[in-house]
Amino acid sequence: MSAPQYIPGHQLLTGRTAVITAAAGAGIGGATAHKFLEEGARIVIGDAHARRLEETEQVLAEEFGAANVTSLPCDVTDETQVQALFAYAEQAHGSLDIVVNNAGLGGTAELTEMTDAQWSKVLDVTLTGTFRCTRAALRSLRSAGRGGVVVNNASVVGWRAQAGQAHYAAAKAGVMALTRCAAVEAAAYGVRVNAVAPSLAMHPHLVKVTSAELLDELTRKEAFGRYAEPWEIANVIVFLASGYSSYMTGEVVSVSSRHA
Repeated sequence: MSAPQYIPGHQLLTGRTAVITAAAGAGIGGATAHKFLEEGARIVIGDAHARRLEETEQVLAEEFGAANVTSLPCDVTDETQVQALFAYAEQAHGSLDIVVNNAGLGGTAELTEMTDAQWSKVLDVTLTGTFRCTRAALRSLRSAGRGGVVVNNASVVGWRAQAGQAHYAAAKAGVMALTRCAAVEAAAYGVRVNAVAPSLAMHPHLVKVTSAELLDELTRKEAFGRYAEPWEIANVIVFLASGYSSYMTGEVVSVSSRHA
């Protein structure tokens, strides 16, 4: 199948302020940052990689204006840094409207060979990091009292078995359950919480942690015979962040062309 046609912004997020984690670089977070700016949002981006984050901010500021994009380094495994990111966003913009929890960590290891450290690291970034940021987001949005949206990044691996992915699958299944429970609690103060579950979106970090053989195998299983572009996942995140999904909460939306 030929490459998809890029969809330009339609100002779906005009006047909204968003925090996006793990937003430096060429992956889903970076694509989401770019799409949110195209849609008229102001963004605060965080990432554990300070140099890459600064470079991303500069590139986005040149295209969309320095007033619309700011950044602060944030390692989601550090509660102090998470609190600092949200405090910074509130100070810079008064309050928040949208939070996208994109930070996650993968890897491949057979369960019999997996160490406690490998398991704990993936869970701490992918699940507990999402918990920390969701908690901070809901506290901020509840305090502001004007509703808002949280979008978490899960994965179809949270539903499907895949060899060598026990830690990642467990973490992403946890993100799905966290999303549903948070949604029930947050509905009381007008906040919606949903998640996307991509199958295969190609980006440089994925190539580093996944073998070429496995990537080829996964790509062949996709109905379109190709992987998703990160901006295709970002488009669905925009939908969940916008008023077009106003009646959706506690949902996990599969962004996939694979059905087996």
